[in-house]
Amino acid sequence: MKNATHRETHKQQKPPSGAFVVDLRQGRIGQVMGHEGPFLQLRPPRGGREWDARPDDVRPATEAEKLTAKVQAANAESGRWGK
Repeated sequence: MKNATHRETHKQQKPPSGAFVVDLRQGRIGQVMGHEGPFLQLRPPRGGREWDARPDDVRPATEAEKLTAKVQAANAESGRWGK
Protein backbone atom coordinates (compact mmCIF):
# COMPACT_ATOMS: atom_id res chain seq x y z
CA MET A 1 0.00 0.00 0.00
CA LYS A 2 2.81 2.36 -0.75
CA ASN A 3 0.72 4.68 -2.88
CA ALA A 4 -2.46 4.53 -0.82
CA THR A 5 -4.14 7.82 -0.05
CA HIS A 6 -4.60 9.11 3.50
CA ARG A 7 -8.28 8.16 3.45
CA GLU A 8 -7.56 4.63 2.24
CA THR A 9 -5.00 4.05 4.97
CA HIS A 10 -7.25 5.64 7.57
CA LYS A 11 -10.41 3.61 6.92
CA GLN A 12 -12.07 2.70 10.16
CA GLN A 13 -15.28 1.45 11.61
CA LYS A 14 -17.82 4.03 12.66
CA PRO A 15 -16.74 5.67 15.92
CA PRO A 16 -19.14 5.15 18.83
CA SER A 17 -21.58 7.77 20.05
CA GLY A 18 -19.84 10.19 22.40
CA ALA A 19 -16.44 9.90 20.69
CA PHE A 20 -14.63 13.06 19.61
CA VAL A 21 -13.46 13.11 16.00
CA VAL A 22 -12.00 15.62 13.56
CA ASP A 23 -13.91 16.16 10.32
CA LEU A 24 -11.10 16.32 7.76
CA ARG A 25 -13.29 18.00 5.13
CA GLN A 26 -14.37 20.85 7.39
CA GLY A 27 -11.31 20.96 9.63
CA ARG A 28 -13.35 20.97 12.84
CA ILE A 29 -13.82 18.77 15.84
CA GLY A 30 -17.15 17.19 16.63
CA GLN A 31 -18.69 14.75 19.06
CA VAL A 32 -20.44 11.77 17.51
CA MET A 33 -24.12 12.04 18.40
CA GLY A 34 -25.32 9.12 16.32
CA HIS A 35 -25.29 7.30 12.99
CA GLU A 36 -27.76 7.69 10.17
CA GLY A 37 -27.23 5.45 7.16
CA PRO A 38 -23.66 5.86 5.97
CA PHE A 39 -23.17 9.12 7.88
CA LEU A 40 -22.11 10.18 11.35
CA GLN A 41 -23.99 12.99 13.04
CA LEU A 42 -21.47 15.33 14.63
CA ARG A 43 -22.08 18.23 17.00
CA PRO A 44 -19.64 20.98 17.98
CA PRO A 45 -18.26 20.55 21.53
CA ARG A 46 -19.96 23.77 22.67
CA GLY A 47 -23.29 22.55 21.34
CA GLY A 48 -25.08 23.79 18.30
CA ARG A 49 -26.20 22.47 14.99
CA GLU A 50 -25.24 18.92 14.04
CA TRP A 51 -23.71 18.11 10.69
CA ASP A 52 -23.17 14.90 8.74
CA ALA A 53 -19.80 13.41 7.90
CA ARG A 54 -18.73 10.21 6.23
CA PRO A 55 -16.74 7.85 8.46
CA ASP A 56 -13.86 7.89 5.96
CA ASP A 57 -13.68 11.70 6.28
CA VAL A 58 -13.00 11.72 10.03
CA ARG A 59 -10.15 10.72 12.28
CA PRO A 60 -10.09 10.22 16.02
CA ALA A 61 -9.34 13.41 17.94
CA THR A 62 -5.99 13.55 19.71
CA GLU A 63 -5.89 13.76 23.50
CA ALA A 64 -5.06 17.47 23.22
CA GLU A 65 -8.00 18.07 20.87
CA LYS A 66 -10.35 16.16 23.21
CA LEU A 67 -9.19 18.22 26.19
CA THR A 68 -9.70 21.48 24.28
CA ALA A 69 -13.18 20.36 23.24
CA LYS A 70 -14.14 19.40 26.79
CA VAL A 71 -12.90 22.73 28.19
CA GLN A 72 -14.85 24.63 25.52
CA ALA A 73 -17.98 22.65 26.35
CA ALA A 74 -17.55 23.28 30.10
CA ASN A 75 -16.97 26.99 29.55
CA ALA A 76 -20.05 27.22 27.33
CA GLU A 77 -22.13 25.40 29.94
CA SER A 78 -20.94 27.56 32.84
CA GLY A 79 -21.79 30.69 30.87
CA ARG A 80 -25.41 29.61 30.62
CA TRP A 81 -25.84 29.33 34.38
CA GLY A 82 -23.47 32.03 35.60
CA LYS A 83 -25.75 34.97 34.82
